[in-house]
Amino acid sequence: MTTCDVIVVGAGISGLSAAKLLHEKGLDVLVLEARDRVGGRTCTAYGEGFGYCDVGGSYVGPTQNRLLRLSKELGIETYKMYDKGQYTFLTGGRPTQYKPLPTSWNPFKTMDLLHMLRLIDEYGSKIPADAPWDCPHAAEWDSMTMKEFWEKHCWTKAAHTFGDLIVESFVTAKSHQVSMLWFLWYIKQCGGFDRCCSTVNGGQERKFLGGSQQISLRMQELLGDRVKLNSPVVRVEQGQDGVTLYTGTQDSFQARYVVFSIPVPLQLKVTFDPPLPTPRYQLIQRVPMGSVLKIMVYYERPFWREKGYSGLIIIEEEDAPVCFTYDDTKPDGSYPCIIGFCPADKAIHFSQLPEEERKMLICKSYAKAFGTEEALKPTAYVEKNWMQEEYSGGCYTTYFPPGVLTNFGKVLREPFGRIYFAGTETATQWSGYMEGAVQAGERAARETLHAMGRIPADQIWQEEPESKECPALPFESTFWQRNSPSVGGFLKLLGLTPVLAAAGVGAFVFKKSNL
Repeated sequence: MTTCDVIVVGAGISGLSAAKLLHEKGLDVLVLEARDRVGGRTCTAYGEGFGYCDVGGSYVGPTQNRLLRLSKELGIETYKMYDKGQYTFLTGGRPTQYKPLPTSWNPFKTMDLLHMLRLIDEYGSKIPADAPWDCPHAAEWDSMTMKEFWEKHCWTKAAHTFGDLIVESFVTAKSHQVSMLWFLWYIKQCGGFDRCCSTVNGGQERKFLGGSQQISLRMQELLGDRVKLNSPVVRVEQGQDGVTLYTGTQDSFQARYVVFSIPVPLQLKVTFDPPLPTPRYQLIQRVPMGSVLKIMVYYERPFWREKGYSGLIIIEEEDAPVCFTYDDTKPDGSYPCIIGFCPADKAIHFSQLPEEERKMLICKSYAKAFGTEEALKPTAYVEKNWMQEEYSGGCYTTYFPPGVLTNFGKVLREPFGRIYFAGTETATQWSGYMEGAVQAGERAARETLHAMGRIPADQIWQEEPESKECPALPFESTFWQRNSPSVGGFLKLLGLTPVLAAAGVGAFVFKKSNL
């Protein structure tokens, strides 16, 4: 039986970050990975016609300082995403151009959208990033879904529909599936709506030259034969002096401590003796993974740039698999590409179609958005169905249905004897992202070091200095964006009663009409 100081279960960015830190502190570390590769939910594909592409997590930006520091240590360069030109909003078969936010000839729709986006941050400001269950309104907000939030605050169908699209795009689940408390916390711990959704100065500002899986591959190189692939852990036996792990390959390993770094719901695949505490078992049965297809379509030339478009499209079309896109052309201009995301129920529905049919539908929607049939003639096509990944179960992250966060959220990071928990879901900053994976892995490693008496408790959580190469800048907004009233507030300002409001603006108001 192989013995060591610490065993890390899972060789994604979080597990490898934990192992790297522990190894640097002089501990004997072993990493057990179920797949035949490292990287977890990051994966870089290679092939003719596209060179390489990230079919998993890929983006990095300001305030993601741990990931930026780690990638710099490993010698991996970043480059900025293409963001010149107009964004495109495709709905009802009609494309419109905008920047930075979609607007409408209907002032009530624009007013409603701006108010809705402000509410996301206003509510989020009341939620503690490290303990959302301690929010003063936690019980009430966790009993509601985001669909109910939109229904309560949105007057127009346009704003309500756009809100649904935001939820699907950000967390790959439907708005009726996710807790209002959890979703607003999710946006808050990323730095707010603008930081979370933006390309320039936001979470999608940059990518890694050569692909994001390099981060895990280079940590694997540092650790050498301490990383064992094709070793799925199926049983964990914990005693007073250590922990014994058994794999599906009939191997056994023993350590003083263990760091678990696999997606929360996949912990059900493992048998624990003694059993996990009841609250943790209840938690891991209640938090599913999101659903998403990630799709890259390559072209002979970047025709959208020539037409003055950035490549960013938001698509509100039932027959279109993809909901939003970015320009994914290589920084030297090679392999012109539009990358698209097919999330939530769309992913489940369209994944059942033949690939060629799915590809045709995607290209047709791009042709509508860009106004050219060139979009119907791709030179290469790459897609990844994360719902079929046995050791991920979906992407991007787990989501919390109503009632789960307040009842079971506290056990996310709670150790179980000699077992500590990492993984991006346990992060308090950029949870669900690669940055959150690094924070969680390093925090779990320091918890282990503290348990060994090597560091004091006040060193477990550590702030990260801001990246000098990728500083966070304030977001600029117009007076109207900051101060436009809600539709209800505007009607009150005019002195209209609800009855008069319904009579006077019924054609514009969602609650009174079907527009």
